[in-house]
Parts: sequence; C-alpha cells; structure tokens
Amino acid sequence: MSELFDEVDEEVRREQLKKLWEQYSLYIIAAAILIVAAVGGWRGYQYLEAKKAAEAGDAFNRAVELSEQNKHADAETAFADLAAKAPYGYRLLARFHQAGEAAARDPQAAAKLFDDLAADGSIGAEFQALARVRAGGLLVDSATYADMTRRLEADTAPEATFRHAARELLALSAYRANDTASARKWVDMMAMDAETPPSLRSRAEALQALLPPVAKS
Repeated sequence: MSELFDEVDEEVRREQLKKLWEQYSLYIIAAAILIVAAVGGWRGYQYLEAKKAAEAGDAFNRAVELSEQNKHADAETAFADLAAKAPYGYRLLARFHQAGEAAARDPQAAAKLFDDLAADGSIGAEFQALARVRAGGLLVDSATYADMTRRLEADTAPEATFRHAARELLALSAYRANDTASARKWVDMMAMDAETPPSLRSRAEALQALLPPVAKS
C-alpha cells in the first residue's frame, strides 16, 4: 500500500509541476534570458572599460615620452586630448600634466588650468590643495602677497598635506613685497614644524638670513 501511495503522490507532483510550467514557463524563460543578457552586458562593459583604460594608458605614456623629449607643445596637446576623453583616473592625471606642460609656454595660462582643478570639488580635497600650490608656484613672482595669501593661507594649517610648500611660497611672496614681518612669520612657522623637509628648512634658513634682524625692545 505504501508503494501505491508513493506512486500517487509522485503523479500528483508531476501534474502540479506540469501546470506550473504551463502557467509560468514564459516568465521563467524571459527571466533566464534577462539574466543571461545582464551578465553578458556586464562582461561586455567590463571588457570595454578595460580596453579604454589600456588605450588611455598607452596614450598617457606616449604623452610623457613627448614631454621627456622636450616636445612640450606636442605633449600639452596629447595631455589635453586625454583630459577630454580618457577614463577618470587618466583624465585627472592628464589635467595636471597638461597644466604643467603649459607652464613652459604661458605660466599665467598654466595657473588658470591649475585654478580650474582647484575649483573642481569632484577631484577631492588633496588634489585641490595640490592644484592651489602648483598655481601658487607659478604666480609667486607676479601675484601680490594679498592674492597669494588668499590662495594659500588655508593650506598652511598644521594638518594640511602641502603646508610646507604653501608656507614657503607665502614667505617668498612676503619677502618680495618687502613685508618682512609676514615673511618672518612663515619662516618661523617652517622652523618650528618638526616635519618640515630638510631641503625646505635649509631654504627657510637662507631666507631668514636675508631678513633684517628683529628690533630689540
């Protein structure tokens, strides 16, 4: 008897499955097709992105080679093309290199490119700070001390990544403007910072030697 009941149960299950398949087969097939298409699409997207990255990497290396060969105009053009078309990582690097190449041709134009980077919140705070310092380095001999202070003072804070370079640029700008009090302030800040790099510390000491002695009260 138990075998008979088992056979009946099996037949009932087959009938239920047959009815379910007849009722939902189109949905099941459609879902399977969608899953296959989605997986295929994702794999295709990954392949295309990897191909774009490889092509951008090759183009970036060629642009660097042009720069190393002192073909700065060609390098600037190549980096500008990458900055417009490459995937994000290479695009960001290319924008910095484009500005660097432009510096040999037109420091003011290069500073504007760095200013554009500094104003771009999508690149992250550290890259923005780097762009500000790079622009400041190009403008230190032409911008007013007030302008340099506006640009870089926030980057001199104790926790700022590029504080050492920002302090040096402000010290040089103040010295150029004959503002000895401000120049001394930045030089002293560099001297008191234990993490100031040795090379920068040496330059700060040299600048300090050029400043008039502090008047004794």
